[in-house]
Amino acid sequence: MFDFIEFSLLDVLDILLVAILLYYIYKLLKGTVAINIVIGIALIFVIWKITQALKMEMLSGILGYLLSGGVIALIIVFQQEIRKFLLMIGTTNFTNKRNFLKQIKFLQSEIGSEVDTEIIVEACKNLAKTKTGALIVIERTNSLDFLINSGDRMNALVNDAILQSIFYKNSPLHDGALIIRDKFIVATRVILPISDSTIPSRFGLRHRAAIGVTERTDAICILVSEETGEISYIKDGGFVLFSDEADLMEKFRNDVI
Repeated sequence: MFDFIEFSLLDVLDILLVAILLYYIYKLLKGTVAINIVIGIALIFVIWKITQALKMEMLSGILGYLLSGGVIALIIVFQQEIRKFLLMIGTTNFTNKRNFLKQIKFLQSEIGSEVDTEIIVEACKNLAKTKTGALIVIERTNSLDFLINSGDRMNALVNDAILQSIFYKNSPLHDGALIIRDKFIVATRVILPISDSTIPSRFGLRHRAAIGVTERTDAICILVSEETGEISYIKDGGFVLFSDEADLMEKFRNDVI
């Protein structure tokens, strides 16, 4: 019945690569206003193709010029997103089997993250009670080895007690950031890149560092302010607002899965 359809291994590979590319774009733009711009562009493209099929030459010509001439405008509008996309591709750790599977997890029935979000949030709550400053970076698909090398390497299972002891004010490990990969603390005293973005004056260097690393990678940060004891959740170079602990836990869990 479908003998006229030629389907080869290269077609399968083509579809797979396009699916991965679309996944990266969705992951990059999810939760931002840029996703609405992309949807608008996609609708214009669909309308353009329909007008071409219906041989509506005038309208299809206008839409065609609009789409072709808008490439430069799109590069300007999406400058930050394009930069982050290239960084995402360049820093992804494909040598790690689990990280590679995470790139195509939308094709898997169940891969799941091993990050224990409850332990991390509980530790931050306890640190917040004593206004103990903390900066925790959770690695996702982008390898953070280039940052790990700036600190002290560890291989400790994440638990509430060890997180509190690391960030205890008299601990030699409390300065800098802590990086978590899966269920393990892999580095402490890590130096993070500082963001140049404008943020409210009440936020300090710890927040700038968290924004800096999430601007350059897809990592997420959860931190505790030493001045106020306030817990902040940072992703994609911005603050993620949450109403209470349950809301924070839900957002955190969704981001690491």
